[in-house]
Amino acid sequence: MSTFENVTITCTDGYSLSGRFYQSKQSTEQLPILICPATGITQGFYHNFSEWLSEQGFNVMVFDFRGIGQSLHGPLRESNASIQDWGQLDIPAAIDLLLNKTQQEKVTLLGHSAGGQLLGIVPNYDKVAQVISISGSTGHVKGLKGRTKRMAPVMFNLIFPVSSLIKGYGATNFLGMGENLPKNVAKQWAQFCSKPGYVINAIGKTIFDDYHSEIQCPITVYWSSDDEIATEANVKDLLRLYPNAQTDMIELSPQEHGHKAIGHMLMFKKSHQNLWSKITQTIQ
Repeated sequence: MSTFENVTITCTDGYSLSGRFYQSKQSTEQLPILICPATGITQGFYHNFSEWLSEQGFNVMVFDFRGIGQSLHGPLRESNASIQDWGQLDIPAAIDLLLNKTQQEKVTLLGHSAGGQLLGIVPNYDKVAQVISISGSTGHVKGLKGRTKRMAPVMFNLIFPVSSLIKGYGATNFLGMGENLPKNVAKQWAQFCSKPGYVINAIGKTIFDDYHSEIQCPITVYWSSDDEIATEANVKDLLRLYPNAQTDMIELSPQEHGHKAIGHMLMFKKSHQNLWSKITQTIQ
């Protein structure tokens, strides 16, 4: 028996997204949780975590961003999806559907990586009561560490331009970095990470509505000491964009929690379930 309901999210531009709704296993007054995925990561990746949240009394929804997974319609090379579409169109529509299904006024936005980095361009940001950002940062190339720091320039400056030209999309799958990306997503990812501030680099260029300074809801970032992308410097770079929000950053050490690694992706794995209650303890 399925533990979730398949849902269709219709954006204001008519684009439809695929999502899953996990109904709480108990009567609840908790705000519903919207899980916004990382770049190139599909909704199924968050299944075990979403199921667990529903068992804790939360209504949960997760979805695929346009151009990714089941929200890709047609050949990838023909997708015009962009990261700014994810923030300006996809997240707002997902918020509204979740509120409609639960008859609540606000959601808790639990974003993984890019999914927790875009609230500043979400027009209905006022419907978000709190942000829990997992491995959320600006991903600025100068703040990266280890293998990722060495690989990022090659990916951004060589692999993405060449694969977009030849194949019509940003090749990431062969690097073990999730789904291949729509060409505009790959292009913006490279642009946003080339300077501090991530999406702020598009303000006044392709994005003309900036809500960063208007956001006052609490924002908490959970990051791991062995994360090569969401490093301390890059997490701080993200939180500085919200000058009027109450922000906090909580570092997790793999060794302190009995793990060899946590990194950028492992917090949602069933093997790391002992971290889940820590993540949810700050939900208000």
